[in-house]
Amino acid sequence: MLTGFKNFIMKGNVVDLAVAVVMGTAFGAVVTAMVNKVLMPFISGLVGAPNFDSFARVELNGNAIEFGVLLTAIVNFLLIAGAIYFVVVMPMNHMIERRNRRLGIDKNVKEEAAEDPQVALLTEIRDALKDRTV
Repeated sequence: MLTGFKNFIMKGNVVDLAVAVVMGTAFGAVVTAMVNKVLMPFISGLVGAPNFDSFARVELNGNAIEFGVLLTAIVNFLLIAGAIYFVVVMPMNHMIERRNRRLGIDKNVKEEAAEDPQVALLTEIRDALKDRTV
């Protein structure tokens, strides 16, 4: 019973997943710090408020409808997405492109996959049946 559990834990995909969760958590802290301590103060300096929570607040029968909270969430999402794109995705794509150029790999040229013998046989049967006269 313990051997099966040990084999399950030691599978590559479980270990990879655990590493990804830990790295994602650590990276999330970096992105959150960059957004909260760098980008949001910069935006609040431009617009004069740290967030848009009080913007477009409407009272309806004693209930507050706060469109500004939604606007703040959208701005935070866009800032986080932009931070991830410009700090992680763009440099990583540039590094991959440089590596591919160095190795002589052209991503626009697709290798022709070898045709599956079963597909070739079925195509041949189909063509033979099509040519057969009734």
